[in-house]
Amino acid sequence: MHAFTLVFLVALALSTLTRLWLSLRHIAHVTAKRDALPAEFSERVPLAAHQKAADYTAAKTRLGMLETLVSVALLLAFTLGGGLQLLAGLAERLFEGGGYAHGITLIVLVVLVSSIIDLPFGLYRTFSIEARFGFNRTSLRLFLADLGKAAALAALFGIPLLLLVLWLMERMGALWWLYVWAVLVGFSVFMQLVIPTFIMPWFNKFSPLEDSALVERLERLLSRCGFRSRGLFVMDGSKRSAHGNAFFAGVGGSKRIVLFDTLVARLEPAELEAVLAHELGHYKLNHIRKSLAFSFAFTLVSLAILGFVAQQPWFYEGLGVQSQTLPIALLLFLLVSSEFSFFLHPLRSILSRKHEFEADQYAAKFTPSRDLVHALVKLYKDNASTLTPDPLHSAYYDSHPPAAIRIARLEQLAEA
Repeated sequence: MHAFTLVFLVALALSTLTRLWLSLRHIAHVTAKRDALPAEFSERVPLAAHQKAADYTAAKTRLGMLETLVSVALLLAFTLGGGLQLLAGLAERLFEGGGYAHGITLIVLVVLVSSIIDLPFGLYRTFSIEARFGFNRTSLRLFLADLGKAAALAALFGIPLLLLVLWLMERMGALWWLYVWAVLVGFSVFMQLVIPTFIMPWFNKFSPLEDSALVERLERLLSRCGFRSRGLFVMDGSKRSAHGNAFFAGVGGSKRIVLFDTLVARLEPAELEAVLAHELGHYKLNHIRKSLAFSFAFTLVSLAILGFVAQQPWFYEGLGVQSQTLPIALLLFLLVSSEFSFFLHPLRSILSRKHEFEADQYAAKFTPSRDLVHALVKLYKDNASTLTPDPLHSAYYDSHPPAAIRIARLEQLAEA
């Protein structure tokens, strides 16, 4: 057995077993706590809502375990099973002269195969799990329309970007990865401008917030926080899901504040103000920029590693591929790197949870923290978010702190 094959298989086994072990822990913990509400929520959340959240969490986690096993099988089929080499041969027959068309075709074929295999999971998640727990409002027609739009956008933006990346990999010498990184950073900033203005309206309808009293209240908050935006908008998220959310869209002068219509319908004005104050905290404390900087730094390191392994015959041979081309190097790296970086995931979770605590503290400076507590309890209940996650699973994956810890801190701020 090739030495790198063994390294890859060990990394794959460790990451897969860890994923499955964490999922099993999570299901067992949530199920064991299903019939008893945590004391701090006993007067805030009905037992039936708590049980629904436990069942919903267990159902999603079980599906995630199945997805993990299928993705491992697909990865092994692409690499050691010879699937990638088979698709490379097909692309060569389609474009005998090779070149960029060959590389793009190969990558598109891999994405197509992966998407076809992922499709049943998306359908089951939407029309079985989400529907069973009362969250799905998407029709099959809308689901397929979204799929078609996403594919069209991927082709419109992805193929030109991929062509530029392959051109840089071929023409820019040993430091091609530095040029590719600069292009990806520029593309990311460009998409931040394009998405809210041109792409999101293709999927959802955005309308100015019409409740004049609520608008006035939220604008006073924006003024107190020193925040300027292009307006307050409501998005028709209810046509796809009963879940609620709020977010900023755009950068610089194109910033918009977007509230899901489901959120506006469920929360009281004071609670909406507190939720918005929390989101403003992320912006004012530069959490968005810090997260982007973290992502860009991670991408730079990843590309530097790719620049090295793309020149090493053992990288291709160890993963079962004979053709040693730059497009194949890019594909192999994208396929296998997540198995090696999986154990860094808690670092990103720690950073994200730190930002959530800081945004809560910021919100408490501008709105009563009890209003944010009331809003969070409603959102946990309405979105069927478990109040009793497995601590280790939560520490590994969750971008937000567990409900009990987060609300306890907010109540301490209220008392202070």
